[in-house]
Amino acid sequence: MIGVIDSGLGGLSVLKEIHHLMPNHSLHYIGDSAWCPYGNKSYPEIQKRVSGIIDYLISNKAEIIVIACNSATIASVEYLRAEYPIPIVGMEPGVKPAVQITKTGTIGVFATEASLAGEKFHKLVTSHAQDIRVITQPCPEFVSHVEKGELDGAEVEKTIKKYAEPMLIGNADTIVLGCTHYPFLKNAISELYPEFSLIDTGVAVAKQVLRRAPSQDDNHPSPIFKFQTTGDAEHATKLLPELCSDFRQYRFDILYGI
Repeated sequence: MIGVIDSGLGGLSVLKEIHHLMPNHSLHYIGDSAWCPYGNKSYPEIQKRVSGIIDYLISNKAEIIVIACNSATIASVEYLRAEYPIPIVGMEPGVKPAVQITKTGTIGVFATEASLAGEKFHKLVTSHAQDIRVITQPCPEFVSHVEKGELDGAEVEKTIKKYAEPMLIGNADTIVLGCTHYPFLKNAISELYPEFSLIDTGVAVAKQVLRRAPSQDDNHPSPIFKFQTTGDAEHATKLLPELCSDFRQYRFDILYGI
């Protein structure tokens, strides 16, 4: 069983990539929508919250944990790896691939406040973008739009323009989508700004999970898919087919007590 954690529904963008690479593996997804967003929470708060969810996933037979949330990874992944014996795969903004393809020498990073403030992010920039200009932009409204199921329309376009115009003015040609919610707005961003190359690291994370995950249990050849939320289960179930069409026949249950 692969356990997948996000602050809400954004991690479904990673879960679907994992499923495409590993269709026979069981998946247990928990969206912590009651605490969404993580990006404005303190590191100790995030560590405590994610630890509680991991304990629950392990009690439900998870053998590997995917922190499908950049903020949670930045705040807690090193702490979690020291605390738990099972593999823990995290996210990181795709600064390195962005640097490799930029033609203007300037990249933009859309991310959460927690991700941009973290030492892990600054180490990424120092390691891979020493000779590159990096423009950062917190995008809290992107998370709100995705959690509401607003993937296009006038309000979404207004928000995209607010965040993207400084990138355009700054001569960025490549934008890192540094939060798992943001890939759900990729089409809307590309329609407004086709000149931007967009970097989404979901596929890279799925490949890392493939390398680290235990082999499928031959005694249970049929995969099990479980979806839970600490928020509104009916709302999450309504959005599941739109955000992750492979699982349109499934529904979210409410997770209490975390």
